[in-house]
Amino acid sequence: MKPGRWSAAALLLVGGLAGVIFWGGFNTAMEATNTMAFCTGCHEMRDNVYEEYKKSPHYTNASGVRAICSDCHVPKPWGAKVWRKIEASNELFHHLLGTIDTPEKFNDKRAELAEHVWATMKANDSRECRNCHSWEAMDFHKQTPRAQEKMEEGRKEGKTCIDCHKGIAHTLPKRDD
Repeated sequence: MKPGRWSAAALLLVGGLAGVIFWGGFNTAMEATNTMAFCTGCHEMRDNVYEEYKKSPHYTNASGVRAICSDCHVPKPWGAKVWRKIEASNELFHHLLGTIDTPEKFNDKRAELAEHVWATMKANDSRECRNCHSWEAMDFHKQTPRAQEKMEEGRKEGKTCIDCHKGIAHTLPKRDD
């Protein structure tokens, strides 16, 4: 074979290998940022929302199933996950600026932060909630009569989880309205 062909084949092989290594590293890094240790690594999350979450049914419940931060805040579909990670770079920027680095600053921004999360959940039909919860899997007979009534009402009206379940894992913000 001609030396030029070997060069092209070698280049293709090296490029393919580099692509696999890059892809594997990128995916590994994306998954590492979905762990509880990563999410609670900064004191803003550890000292504020993590403490609230530990008192919620998403942390401790009768079934022993625990949802972690990424289960509710990071989409599973790859494209949506990458987009969420890009959006999270803004959160890292504000971490570096110290925007919410004290409980007082955090609570001053709590309503704004919550509204943003709620709007995202509303826009995607509570996609992350539905990774674990579905109408089809609910046993309405095991719910209280009031819960049965409200769930059926919400289902008929086409409501999404976040329409009724704000504050399920975190303290509701104080609102001026």
